[in-house]
Amino acid sequence: MGDERNEMLTVDFDRLCIGPGRSVLDVGCGAGRHAFEAYRRGADVVAFDHDATELEGVAAMFAGMAEEGDASAEATTTTKVGDALDLPFPDDSFDVVIASEVLEHIVEDEKAMWELARVVKPGGSVAVTVPRWLPERICWALSDAYHEVEGGHVRIYRASELTDRLRAAGLRPLGTDYAHALHAPYWWLKCAVGVDREDHPLTKAYHRMLVWDMLRAPWLTHTAERLLDPLIGKSVVVYLDKPEGAVA
Repeated sequence: MGDERNEMLTVDFDRLCIGPGRSVLDVGCGAGRHAFEAYRRGADVVAFDHDATELEGVAAMFAGMAEEGDASAEATTTTKVGDALDLPFPDDSFDVVIASEVLEHIVEDEKAMWELARVVKPGGSVAVTVPRWLPERICWALSDAYHEVEGGHVRIYRASELTDRLRAAGLRPLGTDYAHALHAPYWWLKCAVGVDREDHPLTKAYHRMLVWDMLRAPWLTHTAERLLDPLIGKSVVVYLDKPEGAVA
């Protein structure tokens, strides 16, 4: 089960030192995969998103995890509906802030970056992930429907650009990583055959392989993905902290 969860995560939780006594904000949490892992590790978690319906599912999962004993009894969870451009939290509130696959949807992304920097504590950690430039550029070239949808992707970042803009918001970059290389060809296939075509045999076969990989976490595909991540990883991850003495 642990390997399966790790296959689904974009952020390296060991690198963020997430555990008991740490407060974690998952901005744009979506279905909650990162929030759930933070809760499993004993952190006090706030799952934040603009989609109230999505958060209902996250809250139900939190409750189920608590009932099954899949999280520390001391850890706490909260779900909160809101706007990433105006986070409803005081300055310097969280030890760790995660924003995974969020900024590419936001027109005023620099304002959102300043909000991430504002709510993390001095000395605290931030992890930001977005689609990587090359895999994303191929998707855009293959299909307008991939990104020209309501709430879709409004820009493609280069890692250096994303890092520079987060630095300008007051955060200190610590390193960059890449993830989900095996997912990039899947999205290229979907874009090539039609993003709404769920019945195409190529995409169905590839999707079955991805599910098998997540459930089984075999050595072969795990090793292949780690080797391919620097080349075609679907997501780029930037790790940062907020310098001590920084003013929110």
